[in-house]
Amino acid sequence: MANLEASNLTLQPVSVTRKMAASLPGLRDLAISNGLKIHHLGAGYPHPEVTDPRGFLQHHQAYIDHLIAEEGLNDPAVVPEVLRETFSYTDTLGPQTTRQAFAAVYGRDWGVGIDPEQLIPTVGATGGINLICSLFERPGVPVAYISDAPTYAGFTARVGLCRHASIYSVDMDEEGAKPDLFRAQIRQARADGNFVPFYYTVPDGHNPAGFSFSQARRQELLAVAREEGVLIVEDAPYIYINYAPPAERAQPFLALAPDQTVHLFTGSKIGFPGPRVGFLYSEAQLSIAGGEQVSLSQMALTEASSDVLFQNPQALRGFEALLHERQEDGQGFVLRGGMWPLAEEKLKVYRENRQIMLDGLQDGLGQYPQHFRWTTPQAGFFTVFTFLGGKVSTDDDFVQKLVAEYGLVVIPMYDFYPQDARARDAAAGFDQLRLSFCFSESTGEARRRDLKEAVSAFCAAVKKESGLA
Repeated sequence: MANLEASNLTLQPVSVTRKMAASLPGLRDLAISNGLKIHHLGAGYPHPEVTDPRGFLQHHQAYIDHLIAEEGLNDPAVVPEVLRETFSYTDTLGPQTTRQAFAAVYGRDWGVGIDPEQLIPTVGATGGINLICSLFERPGVPVAYISDAPTYAGFTARVGLCRHASIYSVDMDEEGAKPDLFRAQIRQARADGNFVPFYYTVPDGHNPAGFSFSQARRQELLAVAREEGVLIVEDAPYIYINYAPPAERAQPFLALAPDQTVHLFTGSKIGFPGPRVGFLYSEAQLSIAGGEQVSLSQMALTEASSDVLFQNPQALRGFEALLHERQEDGQGFVLRGGMWPLAEEKLKVYRENRQIMLDGLQDGLGQYPQHFRWTTPQAGFFTVFTFLGGKVSTDDDFVQKLVAEYGLVVIPMYDFYPQDARARDAAAGFDQLRLSFCFSESTGEARRRDLKEAVSAFCAAVKKESGLA
């Protein structure tokens, strides 16, 4: 075996979600050996009940047939253009028709004009995170990103790959990141000698914080970002997994200020997770070396072409098919008026699961407000459960005990706090768990029964561990 000298490399810490995933098989075996049923309250995966691909495959094929028919080919020896494009190398921007369809439908939903030529396809929102970080890390100067405390583990993991990048985190209240602290962290990062390009957040269905930013707080944060000259990178995986009435849905930063925002969309929750379709969009302008003004999307496209030179046209065509619906006479396809009807197919399950979770927590623990509290998610897949009073520490041992002795799979919150947040408060997150209501291995009535059992088992376990049972 080769022994390569690589002293300039460092081993990155493993995220808590990855550690739990790796240890779960052994813990599952232990729980089963103890006669316990596994209760899934940890995984943030789309539910299998809303990701059955069979209907989509029929829809996709019918849409492709429609496009072939529109070409009007009569010679069976000639390969239709749409098929050649779908299974060939494509431009870094992917098929133009996909971007045009997405720009029209998404722009209509959020009341903003989207330029298809500034839509950069990404490998899910995670690809968008990697792309925007790479863009600002390439010059090699110390760079600081502002983010929430807690924040998405995928973002902290990506930042950890760059030695000259760091996170300055902002504590939150029930409305979102605190504006005064936001401003203070930008200025502190600059005083420490860093270039500060953006603030990263998940304002709708915050992962992992389990709530959504208020409209007023978004406006306050945007004002600070404008005054301080930083971008807002808006990660929007749950923008359509929204439980608020239409009139009460907050506007995304994209709709408020597309010139100040880098918007990351993913089709994983509205469509299917496997194809990993996503888009980065921004109308921001950057001042680069020599004082030249260029669009951020142009810079991102150049960066993307060095990473994912050729997009997956088949995956993008599949998403394009989702953006179209059959005409009433069944003779062709037309662009959807919006994506909310697609979302409603998912929301039927997630809305029901959310209510089962909240009702179960209230029924089982509502009489102990001095010991427990939890968030009421307006969007997304999670609620954050907090132990009050300092009697319980949600460390790895506690989480493993929940699996081994109660069959409960949950995710601790401590590892979602960036390093500087834990330096401010060593106990940050060690009184919290992230509970997921999105995933189970069952469907229909069995899904409802299993989630009710899981929440009931969780309530019984935390009462016992808190000395209340």
